[in-house]
Order: sequence, then C-alpha cells, then structure tokens
Amino acid sequence: MPSIAGRIRRTETTNATSKTKRTGRARVPALAATLACTTLALGLTGCAAEPDPGTVTVLNSATDTAEHTANQRFFDRCSKPLGLKVEQISVPADQIASKALRMASSDSLTDILELDGSELPQFAQTEGLRPLDEVGVDTSGLSASAKSLGSYDGTQYGIARSVNSLALIYNTKLLKDAGIAPPTTWEELRTAAKKLTAGDTYGMAFSASPNADGVYQFLPFFWSAGGDEAEIDNGKGEAALQLWKDLVADGSASKSVVNWNQQDVNDQFIAGRAAMMINGPWQVPVLSAQKNVDWAVASIPVPEAGKPAVPPIGGTVMAVPKNDEDPAREKNAGKVLNCLNSEKNQLEWGESVNNVPTRAAAAQAYAQQNPKLAAFAELVTTARSRTAKVGTGWPVVGDALAGAFQSVLTGRTSPEQALHRAQQQASAGK
Repeated sequence: MPSIAGRIRRTETTNATSKTKRTGRARVPALAATLACTTLALGLTGCAAEPDPGTVTVLNSATDTAEHTANQRFFDRCSKPLGLKVEQISVPADQIASKALRMASSDSLTDILELDGSELPQFAQTEGLRPLDEVGVDTSGLSASAKSLGSYDGTQYGIARSVNSLALIYNTKLLKDAGIAPPTTWEELRTAAKKLTAGDTYGMAFSASPNADGVYQFLPFFWSAGGDEAEIDNGKGEAALQLWKDLVADGSASKSVVNWNQQDVNDQFIAGRAAMMINGPWQVPVLSAQKNVDWAVASIPVPEAGKPAVPPIGGTVMAVPKNDEDPAREKNAGKVLNCLNSEKNQLEWGESVNNVPTRAAAAQAYAQQNPKLAAFAELVTTARSRTAKVGTGWPVVGDALAGAFQSVLTGRTSPEQALHRAQQQASAGK
C-alpha cells in the first residue's frame, strides 16, 4: 500500500476553472488519517489552540471580494442573533484541501469546511466529518440531488445552500431567423446545429477539454443515454460519444471543442461564433452584461422525446469537522448552517449567485421569480452527483471518460473502443 503522502500526491490536481463554473475539480488531495491533534489520532479535527468560544470559523474559497462580502453578510445575519460572529478564511478553490490539511496538522482546522461537492467523499472517508444530524442541522426538504451531493455512504455530511447544473443556452435571434425552435431531442439538435452553421458561426458549442470541464459537459449526454460511471462499457454510453463525434464531423461544432473550457465556450457564443451552447448559470453575469446577443435557456436535448435530461449537479457543500474536545463549537456551527439554509436565506443566496436553492420550496420560488433561468431549476431536480455511485473513485472515472471523448473526437478510436478502454483504466485505478 502506498504511503499516506503518496496517496495524497496521487490524487492531487489543479482546478482548470473557478469552482463556481462547474464545481467539479477532478482531483483533490484525499485527506489522510494523520489529520489530527496528535500523530496517532485519525481523521479531520477542529481542535484549534485557544479558540475564541464566540467565533465560528469557516474555510472557503470566497477569495473574490464581492463573494466574500456577500458571504459575510449572510454569516453576520445568522450569527449575531446567536451571540456569535463568523470569521472566513478564504483561499483559492484548488487550495482548499491542502489548506485544510495544513490547518489540521497544526490543530487549527475551522469549525465549518466548505468544499466542492465532488470532494466530499474523500474528506468523509477519513471519518473526520460530523454527520449533520448529530449537530442538529435540518436537511429535510432538500432535493434528492442536493442530498446526494452532500452525502457519503448513506450519511449526510454536507449541505449545499444552492446548486447548479448545465442547460442549453441559445441565441434567440439566430434561431428565430432560421425558423428553429430550441431542440429537445438529439435528432433535433443535430438538425438545428447543421442548419444554424453558416460562415463563422457554428450551430453548437460545448467543452470537450481533457479535464473536469469537458467531463462535466459530457455527463448530461452520457447519463441521458443510459451511460453508467460504475460500468462505463455497458453499451449505452457509446451513443453520446457518437453524437459529439457527428456534430464535429459534419462541421456543426468546431474541432477546437477538444481544447475549449467552459469559459471559452461562452466566449464563442458571445462573439456570435456559436448559435447554441452547453453551459451553466455561472455565465449569467457575463451574458447579462453584454449587448450583442439575446439569449435564452432551455433543457438539454435528450436521446428520445419525453425522457428527462440527467445532468450533473454541482455546487459547494458545508461540512462540520469533528471536534471531540469542544462539542459546543460543533453545535454552534450547526446553528449557523441551519440559519444559512432557511428557505428565505437560500432563496436570497441563490439569486445573488444565479444558482438554484436546494430546498424544494425555495427552488420553486426561485423559478417563479427568475423565469429566464427556470430551466436550471427544473434540471437540478433530475441532476445527479458525480460521486454518488463511485465515491472516492470518481477522479479516476472522470479521467477515463475524458480520455474516451478526446480519443473519439480526435479520430483515434471508435466510441465502443474508447469506452472499453475507459472501463479498463477505471478498473485499474481503483
């Protein structure tokens, strides 16, 4: 068995884009059994030396000034009535895990740990996170997909204030001029994309980069076709690869999709070089600020009419590290989390970050108050967590899927061969 340090190095990666884009960093340091107050204890700890009993500390990635300030406003709203205050420690998204590791080794880990949902299994596996029900956090009323995002091995360890997913965003003028309705099936998508392709404008744009951005965008097609990350070569995911291959082969999508991240895709759309794109609500501020393209949002097309789209769910979750030496701190963290996740606060937070609240009632209100983004609210009801089936094995599976669509789009292998090889890669990496 490799050393703990070796396991950490093996799971490290960089975050190609910000966490709010697709919330799915494909590689994170797996917290090891040495995260403790002593070198002999196991798991994460929250035993900071000489902590202020009236302060709840939070480790998050809110390094952007506006986001940090917005977070603090909600933290203050929830902590002051409790006679508490909240202190944020914010680092870049791709440094959350390593920062937590260093803080734990120096006995100073925060009371609340906010991390990407795809990272939760690697943290929970250390048995250093407190199940939320043990600190009084109410998770009733959350959507099934949101519960899945914050759970590991059937236990709820994290709670998301809001979540995001992917949808089809389209240029309303181009589709209207071409007499095309937003496509709802793959056949309609291929037809529309081909008809909308003219001059410097491609009908369709998506990210097929060999990292988490590309994988995140491939999953709605892979899953909607019946693809299974636990059995990659089950014979159903090939159709999704074939769809992407056909879009590129007939010129409806650029060959450059293999290099584009999700921001690149949005840039192409705004520049008028794509009539439709797959993207998420994190692009809304940029889309709303530009004046060149009128846009709207629709559900992601599916293989057959009437079947639901199955996109990935993304977002950050807040967890409570164990603190056996001072359980009162855990309880205070739980009280703050309960307030942050009231329907009112979830709705306000979701609207501020263009994400969908996770409580069903708040999500319905969000859709009613933000009709232009209502498709995202509908899609998260059928969305799935990337780690629900494979847990800590997701990073290996994600890499295998990236290799599959890259090899198909660059003409090296067939869809069937690509997914067979991907299954072999995933099995070898377990």
